[in-house]
Amino acid sequence: MSEAFPNDQLEAVARTIAELREADAVRLTQFKVELLGRKNGRLTQILRSLSTLPPDERRAVGQRANQLKREVEEAIAAREKELHTGAKSGVAADLSMPGRQVWRGAIHPVTAVIDEICEIFRELGFSRVTGPEVETEEYNFTKLNIPLDHPAADMQDTFYLSPGVLLRTHTSPVQARTMERYKPPIRIVVPGMVYRRDAFDASHSPVFAQIEGLAVDEGITFVEFKAALDYFAKRFFSPDTTVRFRPSYFPFTEPSAEVEVQCQMCKGGGCATCQYTGFLEIMGAGMVHPAVLENCGIDPERYSGYAFGMGPERITMLRYGIPDIRMLFENDMRFLQQFAE
Repeated sequence: MSEAFPNDQLEAVARTIAELREADAVRLTQFKVELLGRKNGRLTQILRSLSTLPPDERRAVGQRANQLKREVEEAIAAREKELHTGAKSGVAADLSMPGRQVWRGAIHPVTAVIDEICEIFRELGFSRVTGPEVETEEYNFTKLNIPLDHPAADMQDTFYLSPGVLLRTHTSPVQARTMERYKPPIRIVVPGMVYRRDAFDASHSPVFAQIEGLAVDEGITFVEFKAALDYFAKRFFSPDTTVRFRPSYFPFTEPSAEVEVQCQMCKGGGCATCQYTGFLEIMGAGMVHPAVLENCGIDPERYSGYAFGMGPERITMLRYGIPDIRMLFENDMRFLQQFAE
């Protein structure tokens, strides 16, 4: 080995340190092997060759080689930390790594439908209100003209937390609380989560969203009730949507009706979605039962009103042709990204 050989190698290593401080993860690994490898590392070979050098040169080369080894090790450790934590220049990742798909945030389709429904009723003078999800039997059942021996109050349908305390099975208790607190005229729309002991299948969930509506004032008739819900359906679906009201029964309304709209899949022609009837139910509704008004301190001889309740998940499924309600709960980004604007 010539006298200049170790010094030339040391200078070459010194020049490499600046490049090392900017290396990506792959090049950093290569530097480790090239400079510090146990068999063929450049610094390793220089240190092993010290015994072949003249005594007066051996000391200087050894000191310089050990100094450079420390600098290389420190530079490698610092660069690894930068790549791991993104400390250098605010870079949060190793830019040499393959790109990853970035999911765009968006409003969940059910949330978007709830907001749209509330906005439509705002045009009719309704205010958006909320209420507690943990309720008492009094507000969830009794004040709404539902006896405690009614099947809806049974343990098989309701999540009881303690005697007399439960997770609300509908958002109607907010109607009762509002009527107790405020004097008519009242027009409110109440979105919120409700809980029932249902199986989790393609069309049912034990926890789901619901929207209740209530209008109470002097002189409200069944004609206004039908006109308001017909307006909603045509605004939400399409102006040419056909709406029909079928007689039904609910303890807190009388008369009661199921509100149906023309099937959005077959446009009334009949298909599997609507069971070949041409119509799909979107809500239960009716004129507020006089007993409910009286239970909440409102004179049924002076005031009347109407109420309705709908499931926004079901309406979302109708609008977008979603076949299984579980798809709305699974948070599968491949599904949800379809609704990102």
